[in-house]
Amino acid sequence: MAALGSVALTLLFVLIISLDLSFAQQSGITRHYKFNIVMTNVTRLCHTKSILTVNGKFPGPSIVAREGDRLVIRVVNHVQSNVTLHWHGVRQLRSAWADGPAYITQCPIQTGQSYVYNYTIVGQRGTLWWHAHISWLRSTIHGPIIILPKLGVPYPFPKPYKQVSIIFGEWFNSDPEAVINQALQTGGAPNVSDAYTINGLPGPLYNCSAKDTFTLNLRPGKVYLLRMINAALNDELFFSIADHLLTTVEVDAIYVKPFISDTILLGPGQTTNVLLLTKPTLPNATFLMLARPYATGTGTFDNSTVAGILHYKNTKKNSPLLTPILPSLNDTAFVTNFTNKLRSLATPQFPANVPKKVDQKFFFTVGLGTSPCLNNQTCQGPNGTKFSASVNNVSFVMPATALLQAHFSGQSKSVFSSNFPITPLNQFNYTGTPPNNTMVSNGTKVLVLPFNTSVELVMQDTSIIGPESHPLHLHGFNFFVLAQGYGNYDPVNDPKKYNLVDPVERNTVGVPVGGWVAIRFMADNPGVWFMHCHLEVHTSWGLKMAWLVLDGSLPNQKLPPPPFDLPQC
Repeated sequence: MAALGSVALTLLFVLIISLDLSFAQQSGITRHYKFNIVMTNVTRLCHTKSILTVNGKFPGPSIVAREGDRLVIRVVNHVQSNVTLHWHGVRQLRSAWADGPAYITQCPIQTGQSYVYNYTIVGQRGTLWWHAHISWLRSTIHGPIIILPKLGVPYPFPKPYKQVSIIFGEWFNSDPEAVINQALQTGGAPNVSDAYTINGLPGPLYNCSAKDTFTLNLRPGKVYLLRMINAALNDELFFSIADHLLTTVEVDAIYVKPFISDTILLGPGQTTNVLLLTKPTLPNATFLMLARPYATGTGTFDNSTVAGILHYKNTKKNSPLLTPILPSLNDTAFVTNFTNKLRSLATPQFPANVPKKVDQKFFFTVGLGTSPCLNNQTCQGPNGTKFSASVNNVSFVMPATALLQAHFSGQSKSVFSSNFPITPLNQFNYTGTPPNNTMVSNGTKVLVLPFNTSVELVMQDTSIIGPESHPLHLHGFNFFVLAQGYGNYDPVNDPKKYNLVDPVERNTVGVPVGGWVAIRFMADNPGVWFMHCHLEVHTSWGLKMAWLVLDGSLPNQKLPPPPFDLPQC
């Protein structure tokens, strides 16, 4: 009996340990990072300048975690600029204090100060990214967030031999802060970048840059997972590799039905994971990978091309260099075809939980406009005005106190108003001849949602100043892209086109040039959540707004108090 009791105790002990391990596996572990914001000398295109970096790296360090892990990231500001960091695409469930957009969820981290971002990765796996979220500092302060599946959970596609992060960026020989400050002072459009970059390197197609070329060394007959991030400030980008096909398997940290193409498109803020199957035997060639912009606006843009090299190990020297053929700069037909291929997996393991019932419907116009020049001066915008941008003709004015702090402390009335218009106040032919009056209104306005409201939002591009594609990013939520089209949205016939079965789930979506997009999401995350165009110049001009999601009735539906070290304004 004693022996049996001993065995029973041993089995019980093993069971308890197993349950503990299982719980630990489900709940994840805590991973600590320290990010020092420092100035670092960097040379590109034969120009040396001091740039803001994290830990002296450009691009910045990778954050690697598993689904379910908690991240504790201490950010210390050693530079003169105020800084915040945003963890782009992370849901931040009940952790809005860690979201990071300046003057929305927090005041900036000032010189010599620090702040600990503390959040858990819930229900997400794939590629996201982090970046500065104040002015144009994200031009050099950015890096990947790599979220692996939970231990023991396989990918829903062939396991890759190797994984590689590829970050697209823009390089300015001048200081990007000076570029946008000058534009805001003069009212005109900012100067464009001097080069695009792949992992911080412009590549051989630019002057004085052959040595600064990203090279991807491969083996034949292997599957590589390329984690692609568009961190460029102001450009959507086409990407292709000569004589190789890419299988898209995930966007914005959500698995999609795999499809094959020779070219992909990424808007700024968007991420895409693709599988690259290498040649079965050693090829007698080296291959260029190219990226260049998809441009839809009427203004100037950087129309250059960044190149990297795909090289097979042991390839003979002086082997031919093959070049891919990219779509034309304004190939909207390709963009439409590519985006229409994106579909959620919609499997029992990875369902597409599209809200079928809609509590509130909203219609937002997004686009450019003008503001008057101050003091009877003449500005460099249209007809002597200043360029502005707006949502439903409201150009967002950044407050001096963070919206979330004002809301939580009951001081909101002195900081923002909650009367953001749910439809345009003045209706017009949005994609036809623009109205004579192109002036925008200004205000710090939010749209209030009760907890667990199901939202349908149609975003309509306008032809004021000129139609243009707008990559819109929503903080705090993923949303389902039900449909998109060109011309004016038809509220009678266009909903008949909605995909409610397997629409793609994203955090950043392109509003088509001269068209519209319809999305749905559940407002199940209390806090104040920024929504803005990820073309940084449009954000600077005011194409942004915020949603205020109220607490629910249950304890796990309420936003906790702010951490003790939350920066103050």
